[in-house]
Amino acid sequence: MRADARRNAEKLRTAAAELFQERGLQVSLKEIARRAGVSHGTLYNLFGTREALIDEVVTDLAAGRLAEVAERALAFEDAWEGFAYYIEKLCELQATDPAVADVVSGRYPGAERLMAVCGRAQDAATRIIERAQRAGTLRPDFTGEDLLFVLGTNALLARAAADVAPDAWRRGVAFLLDGLRTQAAQAPLPVDPPTRQQMYDVMGRLAGTP
Repeated sequence: MRADARRNAEKLRTAAAELFQERGLQVSLKEIARRAGVSHGTLYNLFGTREALIDEVVTDLAAGRLAEVAERALAFEDAWEGFAYYIEKLCELQATDPAVADVVSGRYPGAERLMAVCGRAQDAATRIIERAQRAGTLRPDFTGEDLLFVLGTNALLARAAADVAPDAWRRGVAFLLDGLRTQAAQAPLPVDPPTRQQMYDVMGRLAGTP
């Protein structure tokens, strides 16, 4: 790669990282190019697709943050406390980091490295859920698909309330956690959980990217 192309690529990485974290992964590619001070065509010549740019600038950051949350959750001696910490921290990331909020949705299948990160995060979530269920503190009918539903709902509400009630999501999470304790499960749930693919379809539609 020529020196000028390397400089342009670095400008684009910096601009993309800033805008993705400010507004999420759907920010306009033309706006990224404008902030970098290069043409739209230069962006496409250097990176090709949105997914390639996401993989270049977001994947490692998201991987580190999600892995840290999972590791800390699993380090709790009390399985319920670890589960509650995991839910709270993921919801906090959604409320404060639009890029990670979009990563959690897993709706960019073309970003191969990012999808691998999402797969590892789902495996960690399964361990955290099953650990709390084995301890008898998390209701046994809660699934990984239910977690995706919770996170999809929280992401929308947190983003909509960001300018007017930025901490409102915490109240919703507190209600949620109280309802997920084993002693709260007084009756069977009315329907089975959605499948993983159904959840991806729903979250894609909520985000406007079916």
